[in-house]
Amino acid sequence: MNIDKYSPFPIYYQIQEWVKQLIESGEWKPGDKIPSENELCDKFEVSRMTIRQAINNLVEQGYLYRKRGIGTFVQLPKVEQKLQGMTGFTEDMISRGMNPSSQLLSFRLVPATAKIADRLRIQEGESVYEVRRIRLADDEPIAFETTYLSPTLVKDINEEILQQSLYEHLEKKLGFKLVSATQSIEASIATDSEAEHLHIPKKAPVLVMRQWSYSEGEMPLEYVKCIYRGDRYKFITNIARNK
Repeated sequence: MNIDKYSPFPIYYQIQEWVKQLIESGEWKPGDKIPSENELCDKFEVSRMTIRQAINNLVEQGYLYRKRGIGTFVQLPKVEQKLQGMTGFTEDMISRGMNPSSQLLSFRLVPATAKIADRLRIQEGESVYEVRRIRLADDEPIAFETTYLSPTLVKDINEEILQQSLYEHLEKKLGFKLVSATQSIEASIATDSEAEHLHIPKKAPVLVMRQWSYSEGEMPLEYVKCIYRGDRYKFITNIARNK
């Protein structure tokens, strides 16, 4: 690549896009160590400050990561989930050519708190299923998921089913048709327990997604709280300007 000094785009941006193209084309693969700042300075005949700005931007965008005293490496690409449409984790991962799996942490009946009772439209203190799972893609922990279900509606649930797709069981086995959901997403930091299960540092950034799903007739079927790794997951949406 040659730097175009007459381009309207800054030099650091041209270098940044060159690196990004090498990553997106697969020439530089996840885990590969990239050339040092000095090597890139020599290659493009630019200052170290220019190279550092390009690399810093790519680290912030999730393309690269640094290991102190070792160098800069290509980051694994983040898993993207579109906010339009309603699909489960298993469907999402399969559509990306990844192998989904679940690690069941616990499956039990618990009394519904006021918040859970409100979401499921049941009485506070009424028994609900609580399902805690680690969701994996290609054997890598991606999300820590806690699901609440009403046992009066969702029957014949067992540990074998919970190792697979819950949505498939709800729709194909129990005959429910999931038609809509409400979601909220916020940034947070991992608790000690979440960090341990997701194999990330304590207080690492995470995305917290809460979702309550409905079948036909606006019947609430589940309430889910899911903790996604901030370094491996991102949500995207398409928007249009209001007319």
